[in-house]
Amino acid sequence: MAANDPLWRRPRHYMDTDDAHDHVHWVELFFDLIHVVTIFILGNYLSHHMDWQGFWVFTGLFLAIFYAWADSSVYNSLYISTDMPHRAAMALQIVTMMFIAAAIPDVAGKGWTYFALGYALNRTITAYLYWRARCVGDATDTLAHEQGRNFFVLAGLFALSAFLPKPLAYWVFGASVALIQLQYMLPRIGTLRFARFVPRLGHISERFGLLMLILLGEGFFKLVLTLADKGVYKIGAGTFFNVAMGGLSLFALAWVYFDSAGNAKPKSRDIGVLVGYWLAHITILWSAVTIGVALAGEVYVGLLEPYPTGYGALGSVGLAVFLAALWILQRLVAEDSHACRGHSPALRLFGIVMALVVLAVHPFVPSIIGNLLWGLALFSQIAVPLYRAARDMPHFERQ
Repeated sequence: MAANDPLWRRPRHYMDTDDAHDHVHWVELFFDLIHVVTIFILGNYLSHHMDWQGFWVFTGLFLAIFYAWADSSVYNSLYISTDMPHRAAMALQIVTMMFIAAAIPDVAGKGWTYFALGYALNRTITAYLYWRARCVGDATDTLAHEQGRNFFVLAGLFALSAFLPKPLAYWVFGASVALIQLQYMLPRIGTLRFARFVPRLGHISERFGLLMLILLGEGFFKLVLTLADKGVYKIGAGTFFNVAMGGLSLFALAWVYFDSAGNAKPKSRDIGVLVGYWLAHITILWSAVTIGVALAGEVYVGLLEPYPTGYGALGSVGLAVFLAALWILQRLVAEDSHACRGHSPALRLFGIVMALVVLAVHPFVPSIIGNLLWGLALFSQIAVPLYRAARDMPHFERQ
């Protein structure tokens, strides 16, 4: 067994090797795809609990599931790890996500214990990955040692929450989810203080882009499945129009994201930039899921009925948050990363204001009006940059 064979080579920090690259490994891609099922079931939970309690449970579970994905992504961005123990650990993490997903529909009841224990095991595996990366030759990687310790402690707290009485169990679990973020960011004791805690920027931006595609794909899946469950032969022309509008909207969201900030690296390694880039992506990914859930409401109405209130509110707020987070992301990524430079702050503000107008009026107007106003908020984010690009084309051709 050659020491340099990827199947047997121990994890190495990317700063300690000359052959590091930003490409996503197939194991990571497989791990990303497993979240298709998890996020889809989470979206179904929100669809069946369209009230304030359901909204906050959905948001809390989304953050927990996001961190399960993100912590693995950060590790794989910091450490080049492709050997057999790593692959076995990632396979086990995938299995934990299966049980986490299966527990979501009854997470407030008997499913809670399975969800919390599955999550605890998931965190334990993350701790193990860091723990085995702590030895670099004859030295100790202090970053990996500290991260391994932190995640072992957090795993214990998540396991404890599986057996505590409710609602105490929920408070302990929620506090532990918050501690995941704090163990990175707390001044002087968080792992952001380490000079070596700088993920490969191209790698992490590509992972975010892939996850965005997965989450928007979930929206298509939910829309099509809702239509199939109702029966495509049972709907009228108005509902056909609405469904087509929903599908085009999901494509437009991907278009706007990738033309503005998708796959773009942060403009610097400054901690403030990296933290802002991280938090803005948490927010925009959350909004992508809420919009996907909201667009399933297109199946339930024709052109003249008001859009379902819960779905309409979710879609309007989701779009406003999506555009606001994208506005922030544009300010944090490198200028030369922008595929299209016509996405101005004024355009983003127009889309946000229009989305909030829809939030106010959608219960009182036919869905055709609500859809057109919502579509104006979204499709203006494509039409205006296209117009500006066409207007400026003769100028660039003369240069």
